[in-house]
Amino acid sequence: MSTRLLQRQVLPLDRDTDVLPLYLDTEAAVLDADKYEVGSNRTAQQLNAALMRQSTSTGRTIHPDQVESRTALRVLATERVSFGTYFNAFPASYWRRHTVVTDVRLAVTLRGAGAAVTVYKSMANGRTQRVDAASTTGAEEETFTFDLTLKPFVDGGWYWYDVVAGDDDVVVAGAEWTAEVPDDRAEHGTVDVAITTMNRPDFCAELLRQIGDDEVLRPYLDTVFVMEQGTDKVADSEVFPAARDALGPLLRIIEQGNLGGSGGYARGQLESVRKGTATYALMMDDDVVCEPEGIVRAVTFGDLAKTPTIVGGHMFSLFSRSRLHSFGEIVQPWRFWWQSAPGVFGDWDFSARNLRSTRWLHKRVDVDFNGWFMCLIPRQVIAEIGLSLPLFLKWDDSEYGLRAQEAGYPTVSFPGAAVWHVPWTDKNDAVDWQSFFHQRNRFVAALLHSTYPKGGRMVRESLNHQIAHLVSMQYSTVELRHQALLDVLEGPERLHDVLASKLPEVRAFAKEFQDAQLAVEREAFPPVRRTKPPRKGRDDTGVPGRLSNLVTAGLAPLRQLTRPRELSRAFPEAEIMAMDAKWYRLARYDSAVVSMNDGTSAAFYQRDPEKFRELLKATVEIHRRLHAEWPALARRYREALPRITSPEAWDETFRPWTEPSSSVGEQAGTDG
Repeated sequence: MSTRLLQRQVLPLDRDTDVLPLYLDTEAAVLDADKYEVGSNRTAQQLNAALMRQSTSTGRTIHPDQVESRTALRVLATERVSFGTYFNAFPASYWRRHTVVTDVRLAVTLRGAGAAVTVYKSMANGRTQRVDAASTTGAEEETFTFDLTLKPFVDGGWYWYDVVAGDDDVVVAGAEWTAEVPDDRAEHGTVDVAITTMNRPDFCAELLRQIGDDEVLRPYLDTVFVMEQGTDKVADSEVFPAARDALGPLLRIIEQGNLGGSGGYARGQLESVRKGTATYALMMDDDVVCEPEGIVRAVTFGDLAKTPTIVGGHMFSLFSRSRLHSFGEIVQPWRFWWQSAPGVFGDWDFSARNLRSTRWLHKRVDVDFNGWFMCLIPRQVIAEIGLSLPLFLKWDDSEYGLRAQEAGYPTVSFPGAAVWHVPWTDKNDAVDWQSFFHQRNRFVAALLHSTYPKGGRMVRESLNHQIAHLVSMQYSTVELRHQALLDVLEGPERLHDVLASKLPEVRAFAKEFQDAQLAVEREAFPPVRRTKPPRKGRDDTGVPGRLSNLVTAGLAPLRQLTRPRELSRAFPEAEIMAMDAKWYRLARYDSAVVSMNDGTSAAFYQRDPEKFRELLKATVEIHRRLHAEWPALARRYREALPRITSPEAWDETFRPWTEPSSSVGEQAGTDG
């Protein structure tokens, strides 16, 4: 047996006070109610969920100057700091379930007289138990070790430690979690980092510099691939020389056309498999801020997994950095739609309610896939199940997780491995050109992996969504989703052929519609005017009840057939903010100026009865075909899957950028 470091105490790289709650905690633990105490009453459940999101923070924190190094913290006299946090607690249940590790040893090094360290564990229901404690005997540096079993963590739970200073300050110089592992698991694996980028040169260059500068991560890196698909090159960034110097020969830039995320990641997967020297390939977005320690932890976890395992990171919001946007996702099989795993709360703010106070975070969360904003895939898995599907963007990562799962390779969204990323809620992708890829790729994934005849609720739900977009005057979205389904009906054979051309086609097609023509300034649209004012001056931004929505759903399509009010042809009847742009509200108007989710622009929507009739007829016919042809179509897609995800198929797609006649970048380490 050999000793292996599993996790070490870390502190923020830049002493950023916004992220301190993810590393250190000075607050008390105030555990929320158990779901069985709340019971089945829906009102009680909703009230409890609202209470769970209420802040328990008193505002106590530490001064950034107390962070003495990447691993050392000064605790002021008589104060208490808990390391039961996202980055410093030990996720025991994940190690218990997925790895060969059965016992761990915690070693905590303190410097200062009269200090105490106490070790705790939690159960799957969030209740805390004291495990052991020790105190310093003098002012000299002392290391305390605690031998801890993983047996009680079958359903969930964490280990962590708290430090209390005596009459003088104490320095927590470091802490390490180690385990005895088989000798053939003693050496760590290596990773090829695959970053797909397009026109984010500074962001991407800063990420490269961040990865290259971390001395602990460096031995784990085999190659850092940058799939350059834009016209604004990362190599032209002012930050790039520092990134290039930090990574040296490990950096390799590959230039190719814009093949989307799936084309970029597939190229990284292909290069990694063909090179054959790294244990893993790590998919990572170009617009993230990375915690390098998370990559080390993901590799370590993968090395010690019982079976080859995809290890994903979590996503924190780039704009509110203590907020956990995504903790674990599944594909709901009946709807075949991605969503948080059961019991998971999205957008969780650790600065408001800490880990020790949050019951749901202590239950192990099992997932179907992990987003490729940070996702470690064993090379063995890629070699066996193939590369990404040629989907351009959307659903490539979730389909891959389902494919791996069916082949016997699980995915673990691993606590302590994370990036900061722009949250999905700040994007317009449900109504803009991306809606084409959402629709097409979701159906492709369902045809490949749905366990229900004819995809469960898929076809019916898609039809409902189409009608909702129609009554919302979002005709471009309806047409894009039509085109997406027609592409699905054509079968899998053309997915590679259209990969490079589909985006410009889709964007050009969408621009033909008024509701897709965005303007940055409100003055680009006429002022609001309406024939009749709102009844009794009512504000219509309230949230209607279920009965009201059912009535609106029944009447709104009929209203679309009536003649629009004449004034609405020249003037919008209302201005509607993105947060209020729900189908049941838009359906009341004949025209409106509607802002977009990203807050940068707006569009002028106008109701068109003729367009409504035309598109409604088309959507009913397309969904009828889809329902009728589903069994035969599913067979075609499933039979084609090994072929279209093979290295040979991707070789053909990449050929315009890999043939010897292609231009080669002048810069060292750059492939054309």
